[in-house]
Amino acid sequence: MLIVSRKSLKWLPALAVPALVAVGIVAIPLSAGAAVDLPDKTAKEVLLLVSESTEDSFSGTVTKTAELGLPDIDAVAGMGQSMGGSESGLSVEESTELVSSALELLSGTHEANVYVSGDSNVRVEVKADLARRTAVSNGTDAWYYDSESNVATHVAIPADLKSSSPEKLDGHADEMLTPPELADRLLTELEPTTEITVGTDARVAGRTVYELILTPKVSGTLAESVAIAVDSETGLPLQVTVSASGQEEPAFQVGFSSIDLSDPAADLFAYTPGDGVTVEEMPFPSPPPAGEHTPPTEDANGPTTIGSGWETIVALPAASSPESFADNPMLDQLTTQVDGGRLLSTSLLNVFLTDDGRVFAGSVTVDRLQAAANAQ
Repeated sequence: MLIVSRKSLKWLPALAVPALVAVGIVAIPLSAGAAVDLPDKTAKEVLLLVSESTEDSFSGTVTKTAELGLPDIDAVAGMGQSMGGSESGLSVEESTELVSSALELLSGTHEANVYVSGDSNVRVEVKADLARRTAVSNGTDAWYYDSESNVATHVAIPADLKSSSPEKLDGHADEMLTPPELADRLLTELEPTTEITVGTDARVAGRTVYELILTPKVSGTLAESVAIAVDSETGLPLQVTVSASGQEEPAFQVGFSSIDLSDPAADLFAYTPGDGVTVEEMPFPSPPPAGEHTPPTEDANGPTTIGSGWETIVALPAASSPESFADNPMLDQLTTQVDGGRLLSTSLLNVFLTDDGRVFAGSVTVDRLQAAANAQ
């Protein structure tokens, strides 16, 4: 049993694939294949294996699944069309697309091909139904292409930056995290209130892995635990599984179903828009000054956070929601009436929409969201 301090964490090198593309994927069982018996390691030793990993080139198929107990996307979209959308201030098509897109990020199974070479060359290809999404970054340029809109968004990366990623393109940041990046975020953000132990040796994508189990030491969170499968040879996180309290199946899982540790071909990291593709230029995003923090206020321009770790709550001011969004008939079908507003409840995430139009969301109980709203 080990409780880690932030000083001891030198998390993953800059090999991690950026958070690029909106989609999820197929769950890969942690204990697939024959039994595995690796040399015993303590949690501290496995953490050291992760922090000292030097793998910075690989390719493979990444899969993700989310089982949060949400309604079927197509069924909800159908309800929105049958009920109309004019009363909400949005068209039927806009209402359907807005709610369905939100649900897609929180449910279903999807797959992506990932290519990484060093800390600056990244390519992610995602297929969703008949659409194709491609994100490419090579240290000089970052591109995001969506075949459904036939639009390619381009960001020129400043010369003084050694590497970067197209994670901010077209609002697609954090829509999909690969196992190394998700592990990095979880380990650093949850560290002060987390107990870390070693689980069962297993195989993921044909490779033997140690299993790190993160268990919250706080009350009020919907999460039961997080399991991170760490490659026994390279220290590369190959799979992350998030379990919700009271649910047998994983609520969220992202992992490699196949992986090749050789260097991908260099031409994969070049992108040229095809004929007929609309190109949109976007400025390189400027990071906020180090240490700057804006306390959550109702009139803030963007989302703010309340609390930390497992109990983090994201708050959105009323002004950030589309006009009359709270009156959307599709949203009404997805939520239930609670004191002070309406609640979208899943096994791992609660979203509280207040009567005055604010939004509070987190992997916490509804009473925590209501308390946060009342404190504002």
